[in-house]
Amino acid sequence: SETIVANVASQELARAGFAVAPEVVARFFAGRRPTDMLADIEAATKRQLPPNFAASLASATLRRLRAELRATAHVEHALTWLRGPKCVASSSPLDRVRASLDATGLMRFFDPYLFSANDVPNGKPAPDLFLYVAAKMRVQPSECIVVEDSPAGVSAAHAAGMVPIGFIGGSHTNPNLGAQLTQAGARAVIADMRALKSTVVALRGF
Repeated sequence: SETIVANVASQELARAGFAVAPEVVARFFAGRRPTDMLADIEAATKRQLPPNFAASLASATLRRLRAELRATAHVEHALTWLRGPKCVASSSPLDRVRASLDATGLMRFFDPYLFSANDVPNGKPAPDLFLYVAAKMRVQPSECIVVEDSPAGVSAAHAAGMVPIGFIGGSHTNPNLGAQLTQAGARAVIADMRALKSTVVALRGF
């Protein structure tokens, strides 16, 4: 979803008079909360976004996700194999999480265990969301494996004492992403969801 989200954000920001390229959105804000992104843009430009901008951006993003989002290749296979408790711990608002899972046909793997960083004081790269989710799922952070495709997400999982697996098979991947995820704390990096099973097995002794 990151490529779609970055394009929509860039377009909506341009309409509001803020020139921010999609590549810049993806580079600095992938994996982070929309509210944090908007606050950082206002701070960097020393300008205020229109009062209704957050709502307009959210609405435009939902429309595009419902129309264009497709599941990552082989993710259904990977989720079918992972038979233990699974959840989504996302920087996105819950309505966006639900729209994404509905559009990709993956809701059945996670419902009702959907969590948003809007429920905690600090978004990724802070560990708040992952620690909150572990408590809700009644598991120790050290028992959790997190699959993340952004440095902010990997950093958050690492700070929470979890085992992060970096994923570089998304549409927003760049040549440096694998190294960035490793630097952020990923214990392994995969480019294909078919490799998730063997990677989880290898990390079980963590």
